[in-house]
This record gives sequence, structure tokens and C-alpha cells, in this order.
Amino acid sequence: MRTDILRKTALTVAGIAATAGGIAGPAIAAHAATPTAQVQTDRKPGAGERELNVRYQAQPNFYYCGPAATRNALSVQDKNIDVDAMAKEMGTTENGTNSINDITPVLNKETGKDVYHSVEIKNPNADDKQTDTLRADIVHTVDNGRAVVANIAGTTTDTDGNTHSFEGGHYISVVGYHDGGKTVTIADSANPDQASYRISVDNLADWIATRGYTAS
Repeated sequence: MRTDILRKTALTVAGIAATAGGIAGPAIAAHAATPTAQVQTDRKPGAGERELNVRYQAQPNFYYCGPAATRNALSVQDKNIDVDAMAKEMGTTENGTNSINDITPVLNKETGKDVYHSVEIKNPNADDKQTDTLRADIVHTVDNGRAVVANIAGTTTDTDGNTHSFEGGHYISVVGYHDGGKTVTIADSANPDQASYRISVDNLADWIATRGYTAS
């Protein structure tokens, strides 16, 4: 059963269109079916870090971030699932994908029964325990060759000082970690010009706050 917290994950057409810079615009739609050059390599050069190989695709319209994030997440397992098929399974509409609880069953269908589970961060800001749990979940999931999918909202800053703002809500994939999970790598379907960036796990936890993520 969905909780009231996760019901709040529905995206609004106006919100996502305004905050994501017009995702449905032709420049992004043209990239929707073609992987960009910004692809991570699967490497583990030393203790405390790993990045997975992502066959990245941008989302084809402003409301497909849920299916697109899931598709990018599954690509690290060499799976190539049609985003339209996933959108249908998730109940995605022009209002977006309702909650992370609609993402988890699709991941489990493609990965294995009960491999993924949904986790809520109910607070307006993540506390230390929730942040530590998120970090452990990311490290465990990535070390097992899988990606995390997160439902986020609001504005955050990456490690290069760039701002990423999705006041109406958005879905992203977490495909790597560094420094023992203190910094994580994001695959973001919203804009192929910012397909990959890194943020601190503290910023990610606060970005997820009031919503949730799915990890294995």
C-alpha cells in the first residue's frame, strides 16, 4: 500500500516543464533514442569507489523521467527495455509516475523477485541515520552491479558547483559512488548535456527527502 508520503511524488506538468528547462523540447527529444557520449565505464580502481557502465538515453518527453531513469538503471545490467512498455507498467501519464513504489516492481520483474525494495525518507530533511542508510544501500547495490533509482524534488548543487532544480519532482539513477559512498554519480535523463554528474550523499538524501528510492 502506498503511503501518504509517496503519494506526493506525482509530478505536475507545469512543475517539471518549468524546472527541467522544457524537457519536451526538440533538442532533447532528438537525443531520446540515441546514447550520448557521456557513458561511465565499469571500474573499481581501489577500495571505496565504483562506477557502472551506463548505456544512457535521455527521456523522450517531459513526463517520462520515471521510465527513463529505470531504463538507464537497467542498462548497467545489459538490459535494454523499451521506455513505452515500462511507462505502461508504471501507470505513467502526463502527470508523471506516481511514486517509487511503481518503479520497484518493474525493476524486480527484470532483475528478479524481491531484488529491489522501496525506502522512504519521510522527513523534510534527511537525518544522519537516513543518510547513512542511503549511503550503505547505494554501495551495496552498486557493488552488486545494479543501480539505484531515486525520486527527488527541489534544488541541489553538484560537486562542480552546478545547480540541478526539479521543484515539481523528478527521477534519477545512481550509478556509482566514491570515497566510500560519500559522493555518488548520477545518471540524469532530463538533459543529455548534463547526463552525468556527482553530488554528495548528504545532498542526495535531502533531495530525496519526503519521497523515496529503490535499492537492492
